[in-house]
Amino acid sequence: MRFRNSLVALMCAASVAGLTPVSLSVHAQQQSPSPQPKDGEGTPAQRVIVMRSHLDSTRRALNSAIAGLNAGDDAAKKGKEKRPSDDAATRLRGLEREAGQLSGEVADLDRKLIASEKYDASQIGQLEAAVADFSERADRALQETAGERRAVASSASTSSPATSKKKSGGGGFLGLGHLFGGGGGGDEAKYADLINGVKPGRDRELFEEAAKLARKSNYEGARLLFETIINTYPESNYLPHAKLAMADTFYLEGSTASLIQAGNAYQEWLTFFPTEPLSDEVMLKAAEVEMRQMNQPDRDVTHARKAEQRLRALLQQFPQSSLRPEVQVRLNETQEVLGMHSFEVANFYMDKYLRGAAPNPKGAQSRYLEVVQKFPNFSRSDKALYMLATTYIAEEQPDEAAKYLQRILREYPESEFKGKAEEQLDAIGADKPSANKSAPKRLPPPDRGMLRRLMDTVAGTVQATTDKNGVLISKDSDTPALIDVVIENKGTLPSTTPEAFRTSTRNARQAAQTPAPLPVKKTDGDGIKTQPAKTGQPATGADPTKPSPPPPGA
Repeated sequence: MRFRNSLVALMCAASVAGLTPVSLSVHAQQQSPSPQPKDGEGTPAQRVIVMRSHLDSTRRALNSAIAGLNAGDDAAKKGKEKRPSDDAATRLRGLEREAGQLSGEVADLDRKLIASEKYDASQIGQLEAAVADFSERADRALQETAGERRAVASSASTSSPATSKKKSGGGGFLGLGHLFGGGGGGDEAKYADLINGVKPGRDRELFEEAAKLARKSNYEGARLLFETIINTYPESNYLPHAKLAMADTFYLEGSTASLIQAGNAYQEWLTFFPTEPLSDEVMLKAAEVEMRQMNQPDRDVTHARKAEQRLRALLQQFPQSSLRPEVQVRLNETQEVLGMHSFEVANFYMDKYLRGAAPNPKGAQSRYLEVVQKFPNFSRSDKALYMLATTYIAEEQPDEAAKYLQRILREYPESEFKGKAEEQLDAIGADKPSANKSAPKRLPPPDRGMLRRLMDTVAGTVQATTDKNGVLISKDSDTPALIDVVIENKGTLPSTTPEAFRTSTRNARQAAQTPAPLPVKKTDGDGIKTQPAKTGQPATGADPTKPSPPPPGA
């Protein structure tokens, strides 16, 4: 029989979706994707912060290396050690001057942004490319001159702390005393000796001290020590974990600029160490970086898309990972954001069609189809199925509409759209299937309350399940951390360690979250509540067969 669309069915669908011009006008800007920066992420101010951080870190590493060569030169003049070659020092000094010039350009751009002055938007991308190229050349130079610095004695290993302080102009080693929580003294001299000296076994000392600073939330100081390992000891066993710990320090800081750097650092680590035992956990952490930046569905969903891509890649590359349950939880939350984004855009196009502003419901249809195909666990899938069927009814395609209406009866037997779907199937003349016995009981999403929704709208972010700890470093200094295992194993991490550590950590968390059982009280025949006496000695150590001692002062 020929099936025609009715105005009643369309208006019913409109009321079901809650489509009004006022409520959907917010989606008018979603018809085309938001432009993304080519060479970086975030606002211009955030991108400038990231560039300055990169340059500051590189300059500190270069200054440390130059100081080591200068110390070797001083020792050579006294006849103590071999004189370092002029080529290495000249090369590093040239790079340090180049870093100063780039820092000046970045600072000038920052000044313009603060003063709201006009600037060429392409300048940010050009500066980012220049900083990335410079950082790569500086890292290569530091690694290539590491052997030269090992061949000469460090001035810090032969000089007194007072001498080191004098060389730094009274402001601490290289003027970085503030990084180590003091204004000089023994601690500062110790760190100056570690950074400036190149000796066998010093990479372990650097790693241990960096771990201590990270536990105290001194992330900038910790990064300086981790950088020293990376740039000075390229063959160290601690190198992979130093790079990973640096990424953790950015993740633990948690600011927008830090999260951008954390995401880049985790991805870089995966590029260099794809077969390490922690690869699956690093991939999860890189996805959590994006999840912590996810916006509301009616805003830009770039971070949600990146998180979904990384979570899917994790499941594909590590199908047997013990992290799979946690990954699935995060994937569902990420897809909820993406599904709601497509669903609301579909509602916007449907509203245009119902108001006569669009000649057909094709725009809404493609979006509803995307929701039901890509996001099977979306909390409003039954509603999306019904609206999708409505678009096919409007196009006089009853067979296509029936497929999606029947899915509601099979997969969502308790849906509020069950009755409407049955009515439409009766009108079409299609079968009404029974519910699948294996169909899960799907409850409607809980109402989070008007205040919570308002706060989320103002903040623009999404509350998602993420671990506050890094891969190696824990946010809580009292919580066991894998970085301690790395130290105990002298820079290595057996392949079975991550799994064992995860199991012990989960058990500890479950024990902490499980309340202690309350004593069971029984009622005797007189209605008096009695509690069975515990066997064994009391906790006080007193003998229950003897009278209790009198209270103090009696």
